[in-house]
Amino acid sequence: MAIVPEVATRLARTGVDVVVESGAGVAARFSDDAYREAGAEVVPDAAAALAGAAVVARVQPPTLDEVAALPAGVSVISFLQPVASADVVRALADKGATVYSLDLLPRISRAQSMDALSSQATVAGYRAGLSAAEHLAKFFPMFMTAAGTVPPAKVLVMGAGVAGLQAIATARRLGAVVRAYDVRAAAKEEVQSLGAKFVELGLETQDGAGGYAKEQSAEYLAKQQELLAAEVAASDVVITTAQIPGRKAPVLVTAAMVEGMSEGAVIVDMAADSGGNCELSVAGEDVVVNGVTVVGLTNPPSSMPTHASFLYARNIANFLGLLVTDGELSPDVDDEIVAGTCVVRDGTVLHAATAEALGITPPPAPTPAPAAAGAVADAPADPGAAADPGAAADPGPAADPGPAAGPDPDPSTESKETGA
Repeated sequence: MAIVPEVATRLARTGVDVVVESGAGVAARFSDDAYREAGAEVVPDAAAALAGAAVVARVQPPTLDEVAALPAGVSVISFLQPVASADVVRALADKGATVYSLDLLPRISRAQSMDALSSQATVAGYRAGLSAAEHLAKFFPMFMTAAGTVPPAKVLVMGAGVAGLQAIATARRLGAVVRAYDVRAAAKEEVQSLGAKFVELGLETQDGAGGYAKEQSAEYLAKQQELLAAEVAASDVVITTAQIPGRKAPVLVTAAMVEGMSEGAVIVDMAADSGGNCELSVAGEDVVVNGVTVVGLTNPPSSMPTHASFLYARNIANFLGLLVTDGELSPDVDDEIVAGTCVVRDGTVLHAATAEALGITPPPAPTPAPAAAGAVADAPADPGAAADPGAAADPGPAADPGPAAGPDPDPSTESKETGA
């Protein structure tokens, strides 16, 4: 859910009326009565929820049919991944809509409380660790019993961004011996701070701008796979986390590497939705090859919808704080966060890559005003936060890889529908 009852109460205090479709929150354990008690209006269907709406907050991008049902000139907030949803963007532009995509949020400290990618990566990483334990036919922790000693499971996490660090922390809490690999040198300290061993392959580090990993060449990936083969073969569990928004995920674990693993081993592929980090992954399915189970994990936050919704709704509320003043929709179009996330404004496609995918020319970007004397530019959000191997994957600062990610200062994703 994009709005939970607690956030509905918070928004009501700022003059925002929240309307929710009846039953929209049930799967995430938020009842209609909870919304009513929070001051939201609960209406019988989507058409009633959308009627007269100024802003529609969603998790997933709308379908073309859903776009057709939107009011003209509405503002839409979601994980749009606009380049991959070009047809939807075109339809929204034809509606005269203004569209904000949270996967384009600038990597600056002021935006951390709105960083939905990081909040959902926290949920996904935790879920991946639990899924690995569920599929492995062994204990994660070491047991010393009268019948003998059971050694701990050996877990390899590929990628030490927000999701990767949360997977590391979860596997460690369950008692496994954990190793982790990332192409960025800055990830080493974060991995070690969680009690895991950092795997060093002797390759050139791939640090990119803003704390992300830069995209690797085919030659680099081939060498990386060759050196990782031994690490994969020695593991009971491999968790992969590398994703590139709007593009196919890089292959980190080849079929040959899977064949080298022991029978009963488990691979949890968190990038299955975008093509998979394992060559044998099938989205939404468990594939068994030579006794090795490859788990194609899809939309992992939706399997923990209550807290995923709680975190995402707070991200939405914090973002709305930039768009709404005294209960009126009045976005500051010059604000770096508003401008950075705005794909379409009043029917005009502004996002350059999306405009290129649509074959149109976006308007020229405004020339930034010179900084005032003594002004300090906003620093990147924790540039040491690690991205996953393969490209700008699992972005974030990895703020507290324990219970929650991101210093979200005020109280509240991933079910497919929202009703705000």
